[in-house]
Formats: sequence, structure tokens, C-alpha cells
Amino acid sequence: MQSTEHIDFRQYWLAIQRRWLPATAVFGSVVVLTALATILQKPVYEAKGKLLIKKPSNVTSAIRQGDVEQEKLSAVGRQSDPLNTEAEIIRSVPIARRSIATLRLNQTPNKFLDRLKVKQIPTTDILEISYRGYDPRGAALVVNQVMNLYLENSVLANRAEAAAARQFIVKQLPKSEAIVRKAEEILRKFEEENNVVDLVAESQSVVGVITNLEGQVSQVKAQLADAQAQSEALRTKFLGMNSQQAITASSISQSPGVQRALEELQQVESQLAVARTIFQETHPTIVSLNTKKASLEELLEGRLEKVIGVQKQPNRDLQLGSLKQQITADLVRLEAGRLGLGSQLAALTDVIASYEQRTKGIPRLKQRKRELDRQVQAAQSTYETLLTRLQEIRVEENRAVGNARLVEDAQIPEWSVAPNRLSTLALGNLLGILLAIGTALVLDALNTSIKTVKQAKEVFGYTLLGIIPAFGKSEKPTLDNGAPEQSASKLVVRDAPRSPISEMYRMMQANLKFLSSDKALKVIAVTSSVPQEGKSTVSANLATAMAQSGRKVLLIDADMRLPSQHTIWDLLNDAGLSNVLVGQAQIGKAIKEVMFNLHVLTAGVTPPNPMALLDSKRMASLIKKLSDNYDFVIIDTPSLSIAVDAPILGKMADGILMVVRPGVVDSASAASAKEFLKQSGQNVLGQVVNGVDSDNQPYSYYHAKEYYVEEDSTAGKTVTSNTRTTANRS
Repeated sequence: MQSTEHIDFRQYWLAIQRRWLPATAVFGSVVVLTALATILQKPVYEAKGKLLIKKPSNVTSAIRQGDVEQEKLSAVGRQSDPLNTEAEIIRSVPIARRSIATLRLNQTPNKFLDRLKVKQIPTTDILEISYRGYDPRGAALVVNQVMNLYLENSVLANRAEAAAARQFIVKQLPKSEAIVRKAEEILRKFEEENNVVDLVAESQSVVGVITNLEGQVSQVKAQLADAQAQSEALRTKFLGMNSQQAITASSISQSPGVQRALEELQQVESQLAVARTIFQETHPTIVSLNTKKASLEELLEGRLEKVIGVQKQPNRDLQLGSLKQQITADLVRLEAGRLGLGSQLAALTDVIASYEQRTKGIPRLKQRKRELDRQVQAAQSTYETLLTRLQEIRVEENRAVGNARLVEDAQIPEWSVAPNRLSTLALGNLLGILLAIGTALVLDALNTSIKTVKQAKEVFGYTLLGIIPAFGKSEKPTLDNGAPEQSASKLVVRDAPRSPISEMYRMMQANLKFLSSDKALKVIAVTSSVPQEGKSTVSANLATAMAQSGRKVLLIDADMRLPSQHTIWDLLNDAGLSNVLVGQAQIGKAIKEVMFNLHVLTAGVTPPNPMALLDSKRMASLIKKLSDNYDFVIIDTPSLSIAVDAPILGKMADGILMVVRPGVVDSASAASAKEFLKQSGQNVLGQVVNGVDSDNQPYSYYHAKEYYVEEDSTAGKTVTSNTRTTANRS
């Protein structure tokens, strides 16, 4: 036994050779079925089209309303591929169903999608759509229909997106407009409540007014003496009005609130005149200016009422020239001096105090006004943006296009893509070879018989004394005259002494001779595990080889159940071993000479109980007597699986020679026979492997072609070559 195992491919090859017939049948069946399937299979055509996927237009960009922004969809997965997404849309069930319905195909969506393939052309934004079918025209129609449906859906999806954006803006416009109006209303109320017109200019003029008023207070006493004379002269000569009118005009001209309101009103009227040349009366700007004008007129009337006690006053009396205003002021001061210097001084003090209080509140008013102005501007900007986007989205909705463009429509394919007959046949042949090999190996594995000389040696473990090759069709034995043996003779050593098989028997005789140097073997019992292993033939040819070597040999047929030696030697079996043992025949008459130095004792008449005859003192005495008269006694015994005759006779002989035939005996029978011989204490001389086919052997135990017989023309002798070399291999 070797300590390491290795794969012996020759073992597999030999197994295939032994099972070549079923393996060939399997291979032929697979090849025929593959050829039929290839012939019967319909040709498959593939149509292809191409689409260019473009980046979608952003019709739903962010639209801000104050601090609120419309949410937009984004990819859920960070590693999502837009082209793969579009490919899945093309392979979606709705598109498959619509295509099936339009083309009236007799298919299910799943089967349709199995034939429809979408793949990206590397390093491009182009998708290739392909479809396989038995009809080339139908395949092209399917691809074109799928691409058209996808393009149509893309357009509809973009239009729906634009429509959704338009609806959103339409809903936001009233809200945005309301926010604008509310911001403007808050600003207007602030300006009205705080008398705000132009805070920058006002803050610059207040200081001068206060200084002027303080100067006036200092001049009151100096001018009091000539107030009356000057008042009369000014009233009659310059003003042309009475004292009350002068007082009224002076009050109005000296009222900052009235003057500011009047200036703001004039500014608004100017702005309104300019705006009317640009906008219609319903425009928000016109409406705002009209509202502001009305507010200023109402403010002016209110301040006039506070100053002079009446609401209506001609505009010409509301504003005076700078000179006339100065004269009127002088007149007022004179009249006030006349009425009482104290009242005038108190009034001037109050005016100065009001201006000082106003001056302190101007920074706060400026800050608040800036905040309100920003709110109004932001609201107006959002409103105008919504109007602009509404127009853009309406244009986009009317001209909406898809996110894909047709690059190449599907053409009717001219050549089929499947089946590839050569590939199919090659695959069928490969499959047939594999199945054939598998079948041969499985069948060989299921056969538990001993197949090779190596297995026989491993199972029995006995000394290998000889290897007897099997007869092949081209290896029939030849007679001494060179003519082929036509009969079914089993006596190869006698009938074809120069054949390789005869040489192997002579080698076996030599191996038996050198088994024991102390005591020469004289009586040998030949047996086998099961019938049909050729033990009788081996016995006959071994006896012949011994006789040809000049030894006197007796061959005894002790197989009384199935005797065969009389058939091999063409003898009568009327008187044999059984007759001698029961005393019905003389030993000298029962033994027959079949050739020089070789005698045969047939089995004789079959007794009722052969074992009783063989396991007797008479049989032991007979063998001892015969061994004294012959150089060798060969006993042909029954197989171990039939009877225990062989072990009985083995005890009377010098040893047992085991015949093993590959392909006949199985491992279980061989193991059982070996165990039986061991338990019975037999002296097993060795084993002879019979019927060996050299082509089925993994190693060169025996190759018939390595043996040849040459005739020495000079010496007239027969020389056998390569005999010793091959024997050593065994």
C-alpha cells in the first residue's frame, strides 16, 4: 500500500473502454437530440434602436415667497444613475402593456420584458433598446413602438410638471399681491401718523428754524415801539389785505406741517402725472399714487383746520413768496407785539420746544421707515418675479419637449442572432462527451467485479505467480505448422506451444518451482472464488507445461459436481476418481495417458455426496500414493462458492493455487473466499490472474505484442524474446 494517493487517469480511460458501448449510445443520443433541436428551433431576430437622454429643463426651479421656497424633487439615492433610471422606465410594465395592446401581441408583460433589453452605450448618454423575436419585422415594430411610447410619456411628464408649477404660481399670486398691499398700507399709516415726508431734508432744516425762532425772540422787544406804524404801512402798501387776512396767511406760511403736506401733495401730483403717461388707471402704481394723493389732501385739510379753523382755502393763499412771507411775518410780529409781547414769546417758545422734540425722534423714524421700505420692496419683487415666472412657464408648457431624442430607429434585421447552430452543435457534442464519460464511469463504479491485475493483487494479497492473457480476435493460437487453430481447444500449451500464452504458463511453472527451496511442491490443488474463472483450463495447461518440461505429471479432476477435464481432453468419464474411491475401478485403469509424461484421472460418475468421498482416508492415502509415483499432481477442485471440497483437498496437498479472473469475480466474493481460506488454515501458494485483457490494464503487466517468437534459421531453434522483462514487471 502506498502512503499517498494520486489521480490515475489511465484507470478512468480503461473504465471508459470497458463501458464503451453504453457510453457510445449516450453520446450518439445527445448528439442526435441536439441536432434535431437545432434544426427544429426557429431563428431569432434582434432589432435595435437608440435614444439620447438629455438633461431635463428646470421648469420647477425654486420660487421664493418671502422666506418660503417651493420644494423640488431630488434623487433619493446618492449613487443613483439617471440613465439606469430611464432604462427602468423604458422596461416598465405600463409601457409593456401599452406596446402589447397597440401591436396586438399575444404575450404577457413578463415574457415581453424578458425579450426587451435596454443597455447604456459606454461613455455616452445613449441607451440602446433591443428586442428579440421570431419575426424580424415584428421585432423592429416593437422597438420603435417602445421608443415612441417612452418619448410620448416624457413629453407628457414634462408638461404635467410645467402645469403643476403654473398652478402653484397662480395660487401664490393673490397671496403675494395681498402681502404687497399690506406692506404699503403699513408704510402709509406710519408716514401719516408721524408726519413723515422727507426725514433727511427735515432733519437738516429743523436746526435753522430753531435758530431763526430764537433770533426772532430777541428782536421782539426792539421792534415793539414801531410795530404799529410799520404794521399799517406794510398792510396798506405791500400786502393789500386786512389784519385778519394777513394773520391767516402768515399762520399758514409759517406752519411747517401745512407747508410739508402741501409740498408732498405737489410731489405726488407730479408723480401721478408722470405715471399716467406710462401706466393705465388700474395699474397698482397709479392706484397707489391716487391713494397717497387722497391721503395727503386729507392731511392738508386737517392741518389747515388746525391752523386757521377752516378746511377749504384757496391754493393761492397757502403759499407766499419769500419776500411777502417775510413782510407778513413782520406784520404778525408787530400785531403780536401790540397784543402782547408775552403771548408772542410764549408761542415762540412752544414752537422751539416742538422742533427740538421732533429733532430727537427723527433717527427712530428713519430706522422704522427703512424697515418698512424694505418690506415693501421685497413684497413687490416677489410679486413681479411670480408674474415673470408665470409667463415663462406658460411658454414652456406650450412648447414642452421630452428628456430624450431619437438617435436611431429600429431597422428590420436581415440576419438571425440565434440559434448559433455551430455553437449549439459544439455544445451538444461536448455535453454528449461529458455524459458518455459520466455514464461509463458510473456503470463501471456500480460494477463491483475485479477488473485489473492490480485490483486482484490488492484484494487477495497473494503472490502473483502468473498472468494468463485472454484470447483476442486477432490473437488466436497457432498450431505447430503455423496454421491458425480453428477449434475451440483450451489446451493452448499443447496446441500452440510457441504462443505468448504458452510462455506465460511456463513462467508460472518456473515460479511454482522456486516458491520453496526446502521442500519441493508435488501436489497442488487449483481452485477459484466463483465458477467460470477458468481454473480447469489453467489446471490442464499448467499440467501440460510441466509435462513438456520433462516431468511426469498427473492431472486429477476432483470437481465431481461440474467435471470438465474429460471434455477438455476429449475423454470418457465412465471410470474416474469417484469410481476408484468406492472401489468400482482400479486406479491403473482409471488413469489415462493423454500425452507424453501427462496422465489424467477424470472425475468419474457423480456421487450423491462428493464431499464424503473427498474427505476420507482413502482419498488421503490415494493422493500420497500418487505423489510417490509422479513428479507433480495437479488437482482440479470446485470453486469455493460452490463447495468446501477445495479446502479439504488443500489440506492433503502441498498448497492451493488460486485462480482469479477479472470481470468474473466481484470484490465481495473474493474477500469472502480469502477469509474462508484464512480461517481454514490453508497454505495458499499464490494466485494466477486468468483471462487478462492487456488493453484494460492500467500498467504494463502484460502486453502480448511485446512477445514474439523468432526461429533461428541457423540453429533451427525457437527463441522467445522479452519474456523475462515482462515477467519482472508483473
